[in-house]
This record gives sequence, structure tokens and C-alpha cells, in this order.
Amino acid sequence: MKIAFYAPLKPPTHPVPSGDRLMARQIIAALGMAGHEVEVASELRSFTATPDAGPRGEVARQAEGEVSRLLHGWQSQSSPDLWFTYHPYYKTPDLIGPPIAKKLGIPYVTAEASYSRRHDDNGWGENQRLIADAVRLAAVNLCFTERDRIGLVDAIPDGRYERFLPFIETSLFAQPPSSPDPRRLISVAMLRKGDKFDSYVMLAKALDLIRNEDWTLTVIGDGPMRAEVRVLFSTFDDDRIIWRGECTASEIATELAAAGIYVWPGNNEAYGLAYLEAQAAGLPVVAQATAGVPEVVMASATGLLTPAGDIGAYADAIAQLLNDDTQRRTMAEAAHRFVHEKRSLGAASQQLETILRKHLGDTYYER
Repeated sequence: MKIAFYAPLKPPTHPVPSGDRLMARQIIAALGMAGHEVEVASELRSFTATPDAGPRGEVARQAEGEVSRLLHGWQSQSSPDLWFTYHPYYKTPDLIGPPIAKKLGIPYVTAEASYSRRHDDNGWGENQRLIADAVRLAAVNLCFTERDRIGLVDAIPDGRYERFLPFIETSLFAQPPSSPDPRRLISVAMLRKGDKFDSYVMLAKALDLIRNEDWTLTVIGDGPMRAEVRVLFSTFDDDRIIWRGECTASEIATELAAAGIYVWPGNNEAYGLAYLEAQAAGLPVVAQATAGVPEVVMASATGLLTPAGDIGAYADAIAQLLNDDTQRRTMAEAAHRFVHEKRSLGAASQQLETILRKHLGDTYYER
């Protein structure tokens, strides 16, 4: 099929790295691997930080222009067979895909849509309605986490839903690590305010509780909270915290392969592709059993998941793997198998194709 792809939060061409950008690119790759022709239909960001009518009205005006531009362009060339929207939620509704899908009479699909009733009455009601309308329109809504699926079913029971598990491209991690340092902890996350900073706060406090253990921490990432994050770890000796800054994908893979344990609390993490990358590199994970983390880390098999907000339990879990090399290696091997066998690009492409055929029908493919 010829597929029009749209990511209203952040287009796959956006210059700033993020999990959203990475997942958008990987979905395109998964569709391409299945033999489809994928084109990014628009780079318009529909994000508004507040529900104020002014910004939302400006985005709506720009979206109308995009709809007109795309429909006009497809008059002189073949139009798409399917519209695919990634990650619409209350701050980034899809204002382009639904009207185009209706006008062209083509199926509409969403991935990682979400709906939370608590936003219905705090100014986001109109955007929430747009999300609900898009979800109802969709031939299928791909749910990356059970939490998202439950929220959608609760608010929009007449939608069509399928679980589609988070995945990564594993080629950079094809070779099992040869000689990792079991005492080397590693984290990969942007240095920014909000949930990321909160996770750094928790990590620093947990490591303070086990400062007498033999470990070092490598931090990969950069961002506007660089100075504040460094202050959190300023009580440790300089040689214990290694700051790598922003790294390329291949550099991250190299750093992960040299480490022994991936540590990241994951406060309010949607799911966290970095967890999958760490496991693909053969690292057990220590995280919290919160939000979408259990969707990508198999508790007690590929990592240790501790109760949300329990700093002591989190510190104890890190110490447990530092002091039990047999458990660490067993989890490392299980983590490597888990991602390469079940959460790879190839596995995701096959699963995605199965779902699309189920909801569109083989006859649609064979038109």
C-alpha cells in the first residue's frame, strides 16, 4: 500500500532526538519492511502547551491549509491507500488525517493514541473530542501499553483496538557483549525538567544509599537541566560519575555493551525505548514498576522492578545485582534474547502486517 504517515507531536524529521522521533522512524521502517511505500504527509506540529483558544485556533488554521495542500497535490498523482497517525493525544490531536481519510474514502489508523478523562473538564474538552472522533474513525488503534488501551476502551468503547508492543531496531546490538564491566552502571536520558529530572533525583538518592558499594555510573544525555543534574551527583567523587553528553546511536550501543547494569527509575515513563536498547545490548535493568515500564522490562526475568517512589528498594535492587553476578549474567542473557527475539524491527513488522490484514482484509491489499 501507499501509506501517508503523520506524527502530530514531532515529525520523524525533527532535529531534536527523542523517543517519539525514534518510534516514528521505526514504525515507518516496519511498514517499509512489510513492502509498503510510506511518505511523511505533513510536518505540522499540532502541539499546544495550554488549551487557550488562540494557539489552538492557529494550529487549526494551519491544519486546514495542509489538508487543502495535500488533497490538491493528490489530484495530479496517486493518492494514498491508508492514513497512519502516530501518537495523537490531548495536546496533539490529529487535525489532518481524519478529514483526508473521509474525503478520499481510505482507512485511517492510529498508533499510541491516548485518552484520559481527567482532561475532559480542565480546558482540553474540545481536543479530547477530536481524539475520540479520530479513534472511532480508525479501522484499528494500535495500543503500545495496556494502560493506554484501558483508557481508550473506558472512554471510547466503540473503538477498535489491538495491542502492538514497543520495539526497536536491533542491528546495532547484533553481537552479544564480550567483556562488560559488571560494576559499571549506565543511564541514557535527556537532562530536562519534569519526569526526567525527577528520575535523576531518585537515582542520585538511591546511589547515595549504596555509595560504599563498588560501582561507577556513566550518564549519556544532554539538555537544558545539565547543570542542575550534575549538582545532584556532586557529592560523589569525580571518577565515579562519567558524563558522556549527547552521543550518536552507535556510540550509545558501544557504551551500553561495555556496561554491566542499566539503571533508570523511569518516573511516569510511557514505556522507554532506552530500556529495550539496554536489554538488546545485554544489560539487566533496574527500574520502577510504574507507568509503561513493565511493558518493556520483564520483571524478575530481564530486570528488577521496584515499587514506585521507594528509594530504598531501588537502591537495594541495584546492590543486589552488583553483589550477585550469577543473577546479573542470567538476566543479561535473558534480556538479550527477549529483545532480539520478540521486540525487534522484524518481529514488529510481521505483527503490524498481521494486524492490518485482520482489520483491512486481504481483499483490500489485493485491489
